[in-house]
Amino acid sequence: MTELKNDLLLKALLREPTERTPLWIMRQAGRYLPEYREVRAQAGDFMSLCRNPELACEVTMQPLRRYKLDAAILFSDILTVPDALGLGLYFEAGEGPKFERPVQSTAQIGKLAVPDVSETLGYVFDAVRTIRRELDGQVPLIGFAGSPWTVGTYMVEGGSSREFPIIKGLAAEAPAALDSMLDIVARTTTEYLNAQVEAGAQAIMIFDTWGSALERDDYLRFSLAPMQKIVDGLTRQNEGRRIPVILFTKGAGVLLKDMVATGCDALGVDWTTSLADARQYTGDKVALQGNLDPATLRESPEVIRQGVADTLASYGKGPGHVFNLGHGVTPDIDPDHVAVLVDAVHELSPQYH
Repeated sequence: MTELKNDLLLKALLREPTERTPLWIMRQAGRYLPEYREVRAQAGDFMSLCRNPELACEVTMQPLRRYKLDAAILFSDILTVPDALGLGLYFEAGEGPKFERPVQSTAQIGKLAVPDVSETLGYVFDAVRTIRRELDGQVPLIGFAGSPWTVGTYMVEGGSSREFPIIKGLAAEAPAALDSMLDIVARTTTEYLNAQVEAGAQAIMIFDTWGSALERDDYLRFSLAPMQKIVDGLTRQNEGRRIPVILFTKGAGVLLKDMVATGCDALGVDWTTSLADARQYTGDKVALQGNLDPATLRESPEVIRQGVADTLASYGKGPGHVFNLGHGVTPDIDPDHVAVLVDAVHELSPQYH
C-alpha cells in the first residue's frame, strides 16, 4: 500500500482538522485543457478514450501537472452503467450521448438485469488501477457514478433532456415499474462503485444532476431513495482508511436537509445555495463541497480571487469544507484562470483553519 502524501481531501470529507481548505474541480480533466484535446483526438472519440486505461490515466493526471490540486478524479462517464445494461451508448457529434435501445415501457424494464460489472466495466477498474499506480500516493483518487435517477433520465429519454417528459410520464403512470428500473440501476451502481474501491478509489462521489427537476416527494422516492440504497451497500473501509462518500444533487437547496440522513460523509453544493445556508441546513453533520459559480472563471483574475474569498467566507471557520466549483468547469475557460482560483484557495484558506 503506497503511503498517501497528501490526505487533506480525505480529512476534510470526514470533518477532521486541516491546515487549509483542500480543493479539486469538477471536470478538472476536460476540454478547456489543450493537452486533453490532443489526447481526445488521438483516441478518436470520447468512449474510446474512456475505454483505454492508459489514455484515461493520462487525462486524469493532466490537471495535476498544471495545478496544486488535492485530488484526482477518475476520467470516465456516468453513462457507462446504462451502457453495461445493454442500451447501446453512442455519442452524436454536437448532440451529446444517445442510446440505441432506450427503456420506455414496463416490458423493456422487465428485461433489465444487473450485469457482471467485472466483465462489462472492467476497463474502468483497469483505469483506476493504472491511475493509482501513476499517482504513487501524490493525492487521493475519487471514483464516481451517476445517481440512478439522473442515469435513468438518459435511459428513458434516449439521450439528454431538459423537460424529461417520458420519464416523468412513467413516474406518474407506472411508478412501481420506474422503482424497479431504478433499483436495478442502484444495484448495478453499488457493485460498480465497490469494484472501483477494490481497484483503488479512495473516495466516492455520486452525481445527481437532474434530481432537482422533481417535486420534493418525487425526489425523495425516485432520486434520494435509490441513492440511499447505494450508500447502504458501499464498501466504506479499504487499505486501512475510511472511504468517504459525497452526494451531489445539483440545485438541491433545502433538499440538503433530507440528504444528510443518508449516512453520506459529504454533500456537494452548487452556487444557487450559499455555503452558510447549506451549513445551517445540514447542522454541521456532514462536510460540504463547493461552490463557486463556474461562470466566475470567465471573469478577470481579480473577480475570480474575490469569488474564492467570498466562498471561503460563506463557509466560515472550522473543518469540513472542500473547495470546488458549483458544477463542472466549462470548455471555454482559460486554463490560466483556473490557476488563479487554485492559488487563491491556497493563499486565502489557512485563516479559516
